[in-house]
Amino acid sequence: MTDPTPAKNRLDALRIERRPAPPAGRPVIWIALLILVLAVGGGLAWRSTRAAELVVSTTRARAVAGSGQAERTVLNASGYVTARRSATVSSKVTGKVVELLIEEGMKVKEGQILARLDDTNVRASLELAVAQLISATNALSETRVRIREARQELKRQEGLIANKIATQADYDHAEANALAYEAQLQRQEADAVVAERTIATWRQQLDDTVIRAPFDGIVTSKNAQPGEMISPVSAGGGFTRTGICTIVDMKSLEIEIDVNESYINRVEPEQPVEATLDAYSDWKIPCKVIAIIPTADRQKSTVRVRVGFDKLDPRILPEMSIKVAFHEAATPGPAKASHGVIIPRSALQQVDGKDVVFILANGRAERRAVSVASSNGEESVLSAGVAAAEAVIVDPPTGLADGAGVREKPSR
Repeated sequence: MTDPTPAKNRLDALRIERRPAPPAGRPVIWIALLILVLAVGGGLAWRSTRAAELVVSTTRARAVAGSGQAERTVLNASGYVTARRSATVSSKVTGKVVELLIEEGMKVKEGQILARLDDTNVRASLELAVAQLISATNALSETRVRIREARQELKRQEGLIANKIATQADYDHAEANALAYEAQLQRQEADAVVAERTIATWRQQLDDTVIRAPFDGIVTSKNAQPGEMISPVSAGGGFTRTGICTIVDMKSLEIEIDVNESYINRVEPEQPVEATLDAYSDWKIPCKVIAIIPTADRQKSTVRVRVGFDKLDPRILPEMSIKVAFHEAATPGPAKASHGVIIPRSALQQVDGKDVVFILANGRAERRAVSVASSNGEESVLSAGVAAAEAVIVDPPTGLADGAGVREKPSR
């Protein structure tokens, strides 16, 4: 059977049509646009993540320094903070207070004026002494003139008597007159010295009406007021003050302890001591024994011991009650490994009644429960929870949570 379709149509059906190819650079442009969009999106995501991170300050935990041997408490005692240099400042003369330049708590320097007494009478006496010196000086000038005249007269009489014109009596009279004026000059010179000494005495008494600080310190009490009489000794039936104020040298503070004589053999000079003020029971103050007073109190059966602070602090005040623990002196030996680390107290926080800190690790805040062994000033010693050299976050910001993204504040 013959196919009715023409042969030409069959050939057209078998033909492959060629379409025009796309421009050569179009796929590269699309790929570049895709990379640009991904980069911009990643940058925005990174910036949003950095913006959400909290900026914190950190410090490295420090290991507690090791010691030769562990210290053991051998004696506990109590005492008081005392000042080695303390003075009730008074005057050298009796007088009325006219000016008081101090208040309690004021810091004073050595030689600073604290008060002034009434100096009216002293100034009047000083002016009289000055006038007497002027009078004595003028008398000296007159006597020197008289001596020169008497010597000239004596010389003239010597010439007259040599020529047998004057008598011996005239010569003797001229000689006696010259000697009298010379003696008068010596007496007046002595009177001038007395006048000068009198002026120096009254000036000293005038200076004594100004009361000055004997050393650097702090005024702890003011004992007089303007208008009151003050004297170096008690007088007037109790109406006369014996002191202007009390000054304490805060650099001379130490601890005074009465140790029972039965235990004094446990105390020795330079022995380490740990003190605790009743007002700051959590503050352990390092001290050492200064001296053991070599006498006992037969009434109390005690021996006084002086203990000095390794470092003074403004919180330590005179007459404060204090407890001390005498430690066994360290003995030479190999150093033992230290336990615990030191961190700033500002890194500690209270969460549910527990002490915690935040550690910066891999860009995240990690909350740790810690055990506080002791606190001293601005630092705390941790016995557990943090290892040495770990980055501890100081003053954690409000809302900082465990696992939050943080970044360290750049150092300046």
